Amino acid sequence: MSYLPEPSFDHGSYRKTAILLINLGTPDAPTFGAVRRYLKEFLSDRRVVEIPRLLWWLILNGIILWVRPGASARKYAAVWTNEGSPLRVHSEKLASALRSKFAARGADAPLVEYAMRYGNPSIDAVLTRLKSAGADRFLLVPMYPQYAASTTGAAYDAVGDWLRQTRNVPEIRWIRHHHDHPAYIRSLHRLVSEHWEKHGRPARLLMSFHGLPRYTLDKGDPYHCECHKTARLLAESLGLPPDEWQLSFQSRFGRARWLEPYTAATLREWGQAKVGRIDVVCPGFVADCLETLEEIGIEGRQDYLDSGGAEFHLIPCLNERDDWVDAVMSIASDHLDNWTAPVPASPDATRARALAMGADR
Repeated sequence: MSYLPEPSFDHGSYRKTAILLINLGTPDAPTFGAVRRYLKEFLSDRRVVEIPRLLWWLILNGIILWVRPGASARKYAAVWTNEGSPLRVHSEKLASALRSKFAARGADAPLVEYAMRYGNPSIDAVLTRLKSAGADRFLLVPMYPQYAASTTGAAYDAVGDWLRQTRNVPEIRWIRHHHDHPAYIRSLHRLVSEHWEKHGRPARLLMSFHGLPRYTLDKGDPYHCECHKTARLLAESLGLPPDEWQLSFQSRFGRARWLEPYTAATLREWGQAKVGRIDVVCPGFVADCLETLEEIGIEGRQDYLDSGGAEFHLIPCLNERDDWVDAVMSIASDHLDNWTAPVPASPDATRARALAMGADR
């Protein structure tokens, strides 16, 4: 077994806590090559695609990685910003804002970084960097409110791979999900309410979550139930009667049956029914990305209007809103417990005692 090099240890140092925000990932650029590399890593994960390996290897490498990157790159280009990928930009801003909030507490503030399960910055690279900075306690916060084996579970796998290469293993705590955390629901409530204060209320609100194959529910994945609970809690907080909102699932891929109802089909049905103005919010995505900005904001809008709909509003994700930063801080703090102990008063004295006992630094 070959381990990663350990950072040098100073007996005068104090224990540091690190918070790592983990999101799904993004290509480095909206180009065929960058998107192909990203898709290969993403779609090669057994958590993401569960069909027999040999069959999937042939489909992925023989067809998908030659056909899909070009189309996906054009979609990424439609939402790419001057700062880069929207998902990465919002993740950086959220981490920075959270870092500042914790720093205001004083010297015991944790280190705060973000990583991507697929693409850059990778989970293993960021964990290694945090460990080199002195962190030996890690709170891992997947930015997926609802647990799914293909998202949160896949993030666990990546951290496990890094731990297997680590000689001096740090303490690890996980946040499994936050789909019903009061701070998360409050942030969603304020997000939607502020949009309605500016633009008025729609005829209906659609809550669109990322889709998964139907078999994930049948095999015990709690994602479907957690999405329904989030949607119900948000609707209740907004005071919406059942006929003014609906849950749906987007991003269907392939011919298999996925979680229903489908977002695209729902938008077309509402357009044909002349519902009037509709608003769409995506509670399962805490940061705007390809799936919200392009799939819903461009394709979904067109589906609705082309089907006879009158007006379409996409409500932005939580991104780095102040109330969402506070919510993430609250969610993280629930799990930090005794990890934010005050910094020792005299690191020099600690170092002197260690040297007197034979330590070399």
